[in-house]
Amino acid sequence: MKFPPITRRATLGLLAGGAASLVAPARFASAQTSSAVNFQLSWLPSVQFGGSYLAEENGVWAEKGLDVSLLSGGPNAPVEPSVMAGTSLLGITAADYASAAVAEGATFKIIAVAMQKNPFAIASLPGNPVNSPADLVGKKIGMAVANTPILAALCALNDVDINEIEIVPTQYDPAPLVNGQVDCLLCWLTDLPIAMTMAGVDNVTMLLADHGYAVHSQTYIVTEDALENQREEIVALMAGEIAGWNAYFADTDKAADLVVAKFPDLGLDLETQKVQAAKQVDLMVSPLTEEFGFGWFTDETVADNIATLGLLGREVSADLWDRSILEEIYE
Repeated sequence: MKFPPITRRATLGLLAGGAASLVAPARFASAQTSSAVNFQLSWLPSVQFGGSYLAEENGVWAEKGLDVSLLSGGPNAPVEPSVMAGTSLLGITAADYASAAVAEGATFKIIAVAMQKNPFAIASLPGNPVNSPADLVGKKIGMAVANTPILAALCALNDVDINEIEIVPTQYDPAPLVNGQVDCLLCWLTDLPIAMTMAGVDNVTMLLADHGYAVHSQTYIVTEDALENQREEIVALMAGEIAGWNAYFADTDKAADLVVAKFPDLGLDLETQKVQAAKQVDLMVSPLTEEFGFGWFTDETVADNIATLGLLGREVSADLWDRSILEEIYE
């Protein structure tokens, strides 16, 4: 069975390398000398970053006096070194990666959170579903071994003995589940399950975030130096990003159309992109964002993150998060 192209490959090892090879910080060019800024995305182009592409397409940043270059990420383009070096003013990463980089000496601040729910999920088939963490007992789960801490944290949060689950190392592909080699897969909600759906394979998903796993994903990071010395540019950049995502939420199909047209050589499937675009809205829109706006977070959600990150072996301070940019924008 052939599956549509998957837009995000295996999640890189959670603790493997962290933000290796961080380089010394350098001050970004000031707004007085240049309005050109780089914005480092965390992965390859897809509707995962649809709001950013819409902000660019709609000229929002240009209206704010910024010439923004959206830099694609991927396995060979980690976000943290680019932001820490000052090559990029803003970057998209996740709280676990940001905290790993801080532990190695980076001076990051998380200034906004795009995905209100972590996208990690357990995918299974209707004939043998995983609807709750307790259903994992006695099952074979296909996953990257490097992501074992994620499964261990989920088990700890839900009083499940991880030793009663058989971990089967697999490639990031739905085939092992569809072929019966495993009972379920650890994956992102917005890729392998969608690939199966597009191939006509019914599947069941259990979002880890619905069972206590709180790790902010698709977060926006800047350096402390940039926050102090390039605040106006950061405010303008984030305000444009917010406008782009609001346009995305208003018409996810339009975002998918734009991304496929913008990157014709990547082989992105339009219908798959449309399904993914609609699906990730569930991860990004919450009662919190409906009340306060895109990207919002609170002391309570930060506390939940700190608790989960602790289960992943990360000692994190609430100082990693800084909501002042959002507060200035929404005022």
